Amino acid sequence: MIITISKVNKGRNAFYEVELSNGEVLRVSEDTLITYRLLKDREITEAEITEIKKTSNEDAGFQLALNYLSYQMRTEKEIYSYLKEKEIDFSDRKKIVARLREMNLLDDTTFGESFVRTQMRLGDKGPRVIRQKLKEKGLNDQDIEISLGLYEEEIQYEIALRAAEKAMRKFHDKSVRETQQKLQQTLMTKGFSSDTIKLAIDGLDFEEVQEQEEDALEIQGDKLWRRNQRFDRAKRKQKVKQSLYQKGFTLDAIDVFIAKKEEEDDE
Repeated sequence: MIITISKVNKGRNAFYEVELSNGEVLRVSEDTLITYRLLKDREITEAEITEIKKTSNEDAGFQLALNYLSYQMRTEKEIYSYLKEKEIDFSDRKKIVARLREMNLLDDTTFGESFVRTQMRLGDKGPRVIRQKLKEKGLNDQDIEISLGLYEEEIQYEIALRAAEKAMRKFHDKSVRETQQKLQQTLMTKGFSSDTIKLAIDGLDFEEVQEQEEDALEIQGDKLWRRNQRFDRAKRKQKVKQSLYQKGFTLDAIDVFIAKKEEEDDE
């Protein structure tokens, strides 16, 4: 049976669909199209069809990977995962990754260093969070350590301080101690070390917070005084005092506030 090429159509993502007279459709790249001279009305043998099928999957995967890389840098793990989603065989995925590596289009160390530089320039995350992100992207421990070597302690301090200053603006009506505790929690969540966190908090100016502390005590105290009004006098005092102390206010200031509230209630 003589098989001929009945039609060649431009497909998606730089691929071509080659329709054969036996009803089969081959999906090939432009390179394969040229290499095998797949032109309309050309006769094609069964052996050629088998060879094209064998090579076209890898070639198709390679073109997909190139397109995927054109948007941004990727790790080897990301390429493997992407090609798996596109149903490219595992053996072909390995060949494609090897080709990309040889062409210097895939390098996990370079990716890691670029990722860390971007985080330092635009982000507010500490080394622990960045390490986890690189791990999730498939970098090995050695590449991660090399990449994080760029994130020097002085830079960590500057970014932690900036993150703390931004966070502090969100903490209204709180004592100095509670503000410091919340800042510590925030920076820990962002992945900074305890030493860096301490330095950053020490570098903040709490003068405004201190000035507002008396107002903060009034605001929070009033809420607690109303919330606990169902209790008897002694129990109410105890609960309000305990809650305000946990929020970082001094016992002397709390006692003054409670005495004032009791006077108001007695009037």
